Amino acid sequence: MIVPRGPRAGLAALLAAVLCAACAGVGPPKPGAPAHHRVGGFANTNPDFARPDWWTRTKFFVARVWSTTVSPQVANLPRVQNDGQALRENRSEATVTWVGHATLLVQLDGVNLLTDPHWSNRASPLFFAGPRRVTPPGLAFEDLPPIHVVLISHDHYDHLDVATVRRLAETHRPRFFVPLGLRAWFAELGITDVVELDWWESRSARGLTLTSVPAQHFSGRTPWETNRRLWSGWAVAGARKRLFFAGDTGYYPVFKEIGARLGPFDLAAISIGAYAPAAIMRLTHTTPEEALRVFADVRAERFVGIHWGTFDLAEEPVDEPPRRLEAGARRLGLDPDRIWTLKHGETRRW
Repeated sequence: MIVPRGPRAGLAALLAAVLCAACAGVGPPKPGAPAHHRVGGFANTNPDFARPDWWTRTKFFVARVWSTTVSPQVANLPRVQNDGQALRENRSEATVTWVGHATLLVQLDGVNLLTDPHWSNRASPLFFAGPRRVTPPGLAFEDLPPIHVVLISHDHYDHLDVATVRRLAETHRPRFFVPLGLRAWFAELGITDVVELDWWESRSARGLTLTSVPAQHFSGRTPWETNRRLWSGWAVAGARKRLFFAGDTGYYPVFKEIGARLGPFDLAAISIGAYAPAAIMRLTHTTPEEALRVFADVRAERFVGIHWGTFDLAEEPVDEPPRRLEAGARRLGLDPDRIWTLKHGETRRW
């Protein structure tokens, strides 16, 4: 996207794009193709799925752009100082480090893997507007160990950051694993070591098996390309341990199938934030309580909450998601040692 000069011009252009793209979408089902494939793009398979009407979405979008630019939320969340030395020296332990939002550094079988890497200050096409970071990254980019594999769940700005993937490609040269439709986007950046997968497809990398799994969400970096690219979660299987990374998703019964086909998992990373207002978020993001349902469905041993406390994305208080998660876990009688709410920069063995 070309960014117009000046904040007012940029905001005006962004809002105009939304207004002009009210009817953007993809075509009908493709004969002989999987159920989530459409002519010109993709769709969710849940028959109850329906995005909010255009006016509801537009009001929310305008309000969020205004609030995150003029009066963004603030956060004073606890952090763990992490200089990355132990991570760079680790060759065998399975660890997980929360950098922030949906960005995890996962170490498994000697492989260093990042999920949805994001080190920029805003999750937006504009440098002066849109959701800004309220908590710095828990690990400086310069302190990363060598990154071998990067998993991308979908193309939204809080999960796919141009500056970060460019820097990773230049300095670490990882292999990127992406849902269908994103390889061409990477190619435009000059990044070619990209493996593109459909739901349930698997590939191997450095001894790990990586499987794209269904999610209930949507895609689009501009209003006129909605659902042109696929969205997914990921399952990662090592020699002895398995990770589930949900990406962005609403709750629906497919997680039981994921658990049956690819589980049980040793660790499940599931979104617990960006759920308010429900009129906008209900079908595309999980509440903390719904995240615990996903956790049970995929048959995981430990839970790590992601997608909260990092960017000003929604209307719930920044520090509310982990409190709701802990309360929900208590109601279900879950062992607190199985439900992890990491601090930014915190590393745990799994």
